[in-house]
Amino acid sequence: MRQIAFALTERITMAWGLIREMGHVSIQTNDIEGSIFDATELLGLRVTERTDNEVYLAANSVHHELTYVQSEVNGIHSLGLIAQNGDALREIRRRVANENFKIVSETPVSAGVQDGFSFIGPEGWVFEIYTGMQHNDRGLLSFGPDRYGHINFHPRDVRGMMEFLRRIFDFRLSDVIGDDYAYFMRCNPDHHGIALIKGQGTFHHHAWQVQSIGDLAKLGDRLGAAGRELIWGPVRHGAGHNIAAYYVETSGAVVELYTDLEQIYDDERDPIIWGEDENWWNMWSNRRTEDFRTFGIPTVTELKTFI
Repeated sequence: MRQIAFALTERITMAWGLIREMGHVSIQTNDIEGSIFDATELLGLRVTERTDNEVYLAANSVHHELTYVQSEVNGIHSLGLIAQNGDALREIRRRVANENFKIVSETPVSAGVQDGFSFIGPEGWVFEIYTGMQHNDRGLLSFGPDRYGHINFHPRDVRGMMEFLRRIFDFRLSDVIGDDYAYFMRCNPDHHGIALIKGQGTFHHHAWQVQSIGDLAKLGDRLGAAGRELIWGPVRHGAGHNIAAYYVETSGAVVELYTDLEQIYDDERDPIIWGEDENWWNMWSNRRTEDFRTFGIPTVTELKTFI
């Protein structure tokens, strides 16, 4: 009988709340082959498992950090978070039940994890919480990111979503932008695992850590060779201090590659407060492409396609 080894990740992560680190993004796509091309040939991930309608991909030595689900529509299928341990998983399940959020599944939906559950949170965002991610050999890759890092989405009630993440998962506030305009939130020393910017309920981007700004230039080279383009960057963000570049993948979601993200090791650090019109989004220039925030995809619950 094949033995499956499980591990949280190879790297040791300090965390203070119930969530150890960001787990994965699962995206429904109406062109799964195009999405796989983008993830492997542009981003630099590897396929770790494939079923009839799903494909799992990773940069790190884990079973998956990105999942594509074949669908007639494009949308966010679920957002995965890794609990600290079994006790943390049960505490999150208790909090979810106390607030009467709808449970999608009492058992893991994704392959490659030991224990978990899924529920529909505010504004229809589906969260999958789990422990015990299967360990896979990363192998030798010619290019690509070190790991999945964070997400950015645009809830209508941005303060309500921020309070939900604090209340259910114990996320911390790192930076606050304007008067209920944006919140950058962390679950471990990474400056943010989830960034919230007030909007129309869409998902904007998933982000991946690379070694240096040189990797962002190589991304631009790959995009150009494929007849694609960066939609913004490289830029130096004020909130988080990371250097980042962005492109749009086949599903319509934005992908960010970043390096030099601020690390916060003091759990008592007060949030940094920015005015909405300050250069929290680019320390190198006050310019930003006008359509940058118009990209993105909805939740599948809003599309009424979640099963």
